[in-house]
Amino acid sequence: MLDDQAADVLAFWFDELKPEQQFAKDAQLDATIRDRFGDLHARLSAHVPDDWTANPQGLLAAVIVLDQFSRNLHRDDPRAFQNDAVALNLARLALKRGDDTLLSDAERQFLYMPFMHSENADDQDRCVELMDEIGQPEAADFARKHKAIIDRFGRFPHRNEALGREMTAEEAAFLKEPGSSF
Repeated sequence: MLDDQAADVLAFWFDELKPEQQFAKDAQLDATIRDRFGDLHARLSAHVPDDWTANPQGLLAAVIVLDQFSRNLHRDDPRAFQNDAVALNLARLALKRGDDTLLSDAERQFLYMPFMHSENADDQDRCVELMDEIGQPEAADFARKHKAIIDRFGRFPHRNEALGREMTAEEAAFLKEPGSSF
């Protein structure tokens, strides 16, 4: 059985939002997520309950909260990335169990996003494979763009400032290029 809060996350993300809003940098949307899901995000950041991981929809909801909502709640802050490993492990669990095959293509795209957000080359390779499988060319193109950055730099330079990492001259030049950041 799907937890009511997990169902609320999925209804918000897939029914209330338009697809373009899911990737927009929008202060009003960030505030809405903070108001509606900030407490839930804090709880799941501390511990994801077993009932959330017991079914594909619960896992997907947890991934959205920990991966996507973290970025909305903590934009330009290191906390935006603090749940990436947990979200990635949840996505791996879903794949291991075959839960992704029970989700729609749009849902699968967000289940796979932790692979895209990883700064690990093997995760990037896996993300391209997964996005190709769902047959959404735009998602697959973004996966390739993320992979190219990791292949080139071994990390996402656009995170350097938030994470307090020193920027190389090559990274600084790259970030001045159109379309270099997400």
